[in-house]
Amino acid sequence: MAKKTPEQKAAEQRRYTAACGAANAAELEPFLTDPNQAIRATAAMNPDADAGILDRFANDRFWGVRVEVIRNANVGKHTLLRLLEADVRKRGVVHHEARAKLEQLGVAFGEDGMPSRA
Repeated sequence: MAKKTPEQKAAEQRRYTAACGAANAAELEPFLTDPNQAIRATAAMNPDADAGILDRFANDRFWGVRVEVIRNANVGKHTLLRLLEADVRKRGVVHHEARAKLEQLGVAFGEDGMPSRA
């Protein structure tokens, strides 16, 4: 992998700062496709991110970004529910973090590790 130039490093720092300082979903939207996973995770941590933009960040292919979505206080219950994995073999940190957050919200889980329908 090629070493980053000073210009590339400066551009990443500007994007990181912008992700931290974004004040609404419109300002966070460009970070949905940022090539840097850490910058996408930072945008998902932004306390001004609303449930809608967090739901979109939950589509990220990297689990680290999805975990930051789960940890954000503004994440919606719908987003948490869709991050659960029904296949036990595929459950990982995202499933377990989403389950823990849902349990904090009072959602009961059955023996199968999925929300109870009772």
